[in-house]
Amino acid sequence: MSTPADTTSGAETAPTSAVEQRLAELGLTLPEVAAPVASYVPAVISGNHVYTSGQLPFINGKLEATGKVSTGTEGHADEPTVSPEDAQRFAAVCAVNALAAVKSVIGDLDRITRIVKVVGFVSSEPSFTGQPGVINGASDLLGRVLGDAGQHARSAVGVSVLPLDSPVEVELIAEFS
Repeated sequence: MSTPADTTSGAETAPTSAVEQRLAELGLTLPEVAAPVASYVPAVISGNHVYTSGQLPFINGKLEATGKVSTGTEGHADEPTVSPEDAQRFAAVCAVNALAAVKSVIGDLDRITRIVKVVGFVSSEPSFTGQPGVINGASDLLGRVLGDAGQHARSAVGVSVLPLDSPVEVELIAEFS
């Protein structure tokens, strides 16, 4: 299983911001912004906020796992499943990918003054209720790299399926100066 540390981009360069330095201390680097899989852009600015599109857990340009998040007691045996622990790690990858999308439109992650809202989607069977724990992967990562500015409002939603059969998807709203 790959970890968010595998989200490195092809070019190894020194971190350019304090936020990127904290990512580096966690063994992470910002990847290239994921190419949209449909008709949208990865992030837009409105006023002093950046709204990201939903970010999938692409690692080196591909999904490391697909399927529904399950403890193993839900769903059908013939469907691919992802453990809640792995899904939590994938949610952290989504958060790193969202930060890359933010950087693509504001240039410097140190301009972030607050993560206002995180919305996380978890592909899961109707009987799975661990969505908040899965999305903690994204929330915890944002708190570690942004400190108090990473504390946010949040929704964690269970859905029947996500694009490309991804187990998780995360979007965020960031305020910047």
